[in-house]
This record gives sequence, structure tokens and C-alpha cells, in this order.
Amino acid sequence: MLQRRKSPPQGNIKTPEEIEKMRTAGHLTAMVLNMIRPHVKAGISTGELDRICHDYIVNDLQGIPAPLNYQPSPEYPPFPKSVCISLNHVICHGIPGDRVLKDGDMLNIDVTVIKDGYHGDSSKMFTVGEVPLRSRRVMDVAHEAMVRGIQQVRPGATLGDVGHAIQVFAEAQHCSVVREFCGHGIGRVFHDEPQVLHYGNPGEGVELVPGMTFTIEPMINAGKRHIKALPDGWTIVTKDHSASAQWEHTILVTDDGYEVLTQLPGDPI
Repeated sequence: MLQRRKSPPQGNIKTPEEIEKMRTAGHLTAMVLNMIRPHVKAGISTGELDRICHDYIVNDLQGIPAPLNYQPSPEYPPFPKSVCISLNHVICHGIPGDRVLKDGDMLNIDVTVIKDGYHGDSSKMFTVGEVPLRSRRVMDVAHEAMVRGIQQVRPGATLGDVGHAIQVFAEAQHCSVVREFCGHGIGRVFHDEPQVLHYGNPGEGVELVPGMTFTIEPMINAGKRHIKALPDGWTIVTKDHSASAQWEHTILVTDDGYEVLTQLPGDPI
């Protein structure tokens, strides 16, 4: 029988003081997603949703919207808005603009708040009116896949366990997992080690230890997993134009399991 191979922990292990700052940043991020929900309706533009989020983060929460002018490498142009909004067949990194929401749209709003130097990162799906059954279904599959990935988190487990749980569930539902983008370590740095793949083999990959913080954010397509990048340098869509959905939380590995840092008290994952 082959022995699965674990890799040493990666990324910064947070101190108790850092964990408290991560909790604050995560809580504020969750507040933004809760605040914007009633504004998501037919007739509003994605640019207006971005403006509302920006003003709330800066003026009400005294935070910094991490995506604004973010440039992970020289080949990327600076991201021009404060949140990412991805509609229908857009997988991720949608740039808010003039597009007006209409009945039948589904959209992901991805929020990252910096507070006292630490990042909280989360995204949720929203719907406008009655969405097609295929869109509703991929939203539900993506959410359950995220939950199953989160439930694997505990000391001694591996990131392969997380990715495997997500992949097996999504593919059993005849959906596909995007492989070009993944979750990531997070803290003072927006995108840190380790990379959190949403597919993999149990028992393989980075071993989880208390104090690690990272995102789990599977991108699930109703059709094939293949992607296409748009000329704006950021927006990623499904190559077959099928619907795509994503949910995201920032997770802390605790002594006996996990804590969801971007979850408001009383809210389900």
C-alpha cells in the first residue's frame, strides 16, 4: 500500500494577537457582504454596488478595500475597483462597471478588507429574481463543496484532504472544478502560501497545524472546467459559456478543528 506524503506546514503561523486581528478583519468582511445584500436587485449596476461597498468599507468600517489597485505581478494591470463582481458565466475577478442587473442574473461578490494590516477575504453568491434551475443548482453544489472542504480542516489533516472532498462532491454532481485558481494563505499578505487547491488526493499536500489561516474558495462550473481570460487582463469566464459559482471563507486551523473567520455570529457557513 502506498504511503501518502505530507508536506511541512507553509505560510505564517499566527500568534494569538495576530489571530485576533484576523478575526476583526474577517468580521468586517462579513459585514460588507451582509450590508450589500438588500442592494442586489434588478436595475442597479455592478459599478454602483462597488461604490456602495467601497464607501461602507472606507467610511463606516475605517478599513481598506484590498482589491483596489491590487497588482499581483507586472503582467496584470492594477485592479480598478474595490470588490470583484462576477456574473453568470464569469468565474472570477469580474470588474464592476456599467452592467445593470436584471431578473435571472446570479452573481458572486468577492470582498477583501484590510484592517490594522490584516486581511479578511470572503465571497458569496446572490440572485436577482428567478434564476434558471441550472444556475441555482451550480450555486448549491459550489456551496456544499466549500462546506465539505472546510469540514476537513483540523490539525494533522492535509490540504489534499480539503481538495479531495471538494472535487469528489462536485464531480459526483456532474459539475467541474476550476483548476487554474485556488485558495491561499492570508494574513498580512493578501495572497500568501500555501496554495489551497480545490482538487487532490487525501493524505497528500501541506499538513495543517494550529495557527494557519487560509481561504477555501472553490470555483465550480455547471459545464466543463476550461476557462478563458478576457482582454481586460482580469475577468475569467467559462470557455463553454456555462454558469459558474463560487463561495469563499477565511479559515483558521484551531487546536481541535477550525474556525470560520468570515462568518457573522449566528450565520450558517
